[in-house]
Amino acid sequence: MTSTTKNNNTSRLSTAMERTGQWIFSQDIPSDVVVEVGNTNFSLHKFMLVAKSGYIRKMIIESNEPDLTRIDLSDIPGGAAIFEKTAKFCYGVNFEITVHNVAPLICAAEFLEMTDEYCEGNLAGRTEEFLTQVALMSFSASLVVLKTCEDLLPMAHELNIVQRCVDVVSSKACNEANFPSRSPTNWWTEELTILDVDSFKKVISSMKSRGAKVHTLSSALITYTEKSLRDLVRDHSGNNLKSSESNDVGVKKQQRNILEVIVSLLPSEKATLPVNFVCCLLRTAIFLNASTSCKNDLEKRISAVLEHITVDDLLVVSFNYDGEKLFDLESVRRIISGFVEKEKSVAVFSGGDLKEVSSTAMQRVAKTVDAYLSEIATYSELSISKFNGIANLIPKAARKVDDDLYRAIDIYLKAHPDLDEIEREKVCSVMDALNLSYEARVHASQNKRLPVQIVLHALYYDQLKLRSGDDDRSMPDAVTTRNQLQTDVSLVKENEVLRTELLKMKMYVSDLQKNQASSSKVVVAPKKPKFFSSVSKTLGKLNPFKHGSKDTLNIDDGEVEVTKPRRRRFSIS
Repeated sequence: MTSTTKNNNTSRLSTAMERTGQWIFSQDIPSDVVVEVGNTNFSLHKFMLVAKSGYIRKMIIESNEPDLTRIDLSDIPGGAAIFEKTAKFCYGVNFEITVHNVAPLICAAEFLEMTDEYCEGNLAGRTEEFLTQVALMSFSASLVVLKTCEDLLPMAHELNIVQRCVDVVSSKACNEANFPSRSPTNWWTEELTILDVDSFKKVISSMKSRGAKVHTLSSALITYTEKSLRDLVRDHSGNNLKSSESNDVGVKKQQRNILEVIVSLLPSEKATLPVNFVCCLLRTAIFLNASTSCKNDLEKRISAVLEHITVDDLLVVSFNYDGEKLFDLESVRRIISGFVEKEKSVAVFSGGDLKEVSSTAMQRVAKTVDAYLSEIATYSELSISKFNGIANLIPKAARKVDDDLYRAIDIYLKAHPDLDEIEREKVCSVMDALNLSYEARVHASQNKRLPVQIVLHALYYDQLKLRSGDDDRSMPDAVTTRNQLQTDVSLVKENEVLRTELLKMKMYVSDLQKNQASSSKVVVAPKKPKFFSSVSKTLGKLNPFKHGSKDTLNIDDGEVEVTKPRRRRFSIS
């Protein structure tokens, strides 16, 4: 033991002896027993202690030592401070019983067996009288007693002190919520925040069993959460989070326990809590790596009211506290997917088409999701698959126009300039170019970031409108237009192949003519090669020339069957 430790123990001992000497009435009789409570020693008299404590009496009687001089009471509830008061009681020295010490005094009296069995009007009876007639008569006093019980478990629970306090606190809280006695009306919710989460849970559960209103419970839960998890829930700026991130594992585990208990206490009724508050809880659950059941509960709550959510609310779930890094977007995916499935179920139950989900709520959510995609599109860590995965969750029928989605795609392409043509086409695959407004199509037709195919779609649609006289009623429906567009695009590719074959054929014929001109004698034309034969047969079937070609006058085409070409509507050459 170091000299510093020895000095501390000596100082503590001398302080306890000095304090004890101030209230021991008889200094003429030397002390005959030293009571050890932790690191504190009390020099007392056996006859004063055994008169009121059955526990000490048994220790002295049952001791193997003929003259017991030291008693260890380190396990006494409340420690040295409470034992000092019990010793004063044994010596008949007055002290004040308060709401702060009544619970540990009751537990200490039980521990020391200071009951009326050994002495009339003993400590157990005196403290019980104070608890019943004083402490449990008001909300605030009962709350303080309940708070002190947190360090006295499990004895305080076994002695029924905890449950009695919980009953009084919950009863008076319900009355105060229904008939406020002072301002502000929710003053009692602030006072509940002194409790640890287990005691708070007991109070809320008791209030539920008493039929407390959902609004009353929600108010208490929000106030307690914002106080106990202030840096994680209430402070959205993240300025105070650096200290939380640097905390040890024990602090984070404690915060996770508080969060999970709070979530388990949330009312089951829909839309009883502010959406933003629930979103903050979910972000905290993700940050603290809470249990899967905890996160799923919060996701379902948000999904149930998704039509009332804002883009900022979704962003709260998506980003960490400094707003610079995206969380895993799986929570957002599950929230949107849950809402869509619910809407589909409603549509099917109502006799609607599963594929044509376009309720007002769904349309509102579609706009929110598209705006949300625009916000997260600028972040480099957002992959194409995650971007498309969220966009594809919304049924196509829910978007009257794809303008908002086009804006999100354009922002994504601008923020990711290194994408190749195939990747850009993949990004754009979630959008229907034929479902853009006129202004959006004009913008798309001039947008160099878009792949060529999307630009072609936008231009082609406007060309169809011009041909139909700008009358939307005479325009073909979307399915017919897409099919026709796919056909015409295939014709473009077919014409390109044909043009290449024609060019090769002309070069071959030109070489034959040059060979004939340079030859001085008649040369029998060799048998046609396979390439020329296949090309001429193809040309014979397609016949792209109306009256033949001058380049083919000297070619024997007796075997070529000339047919009238089929007219293709809207073919592109």
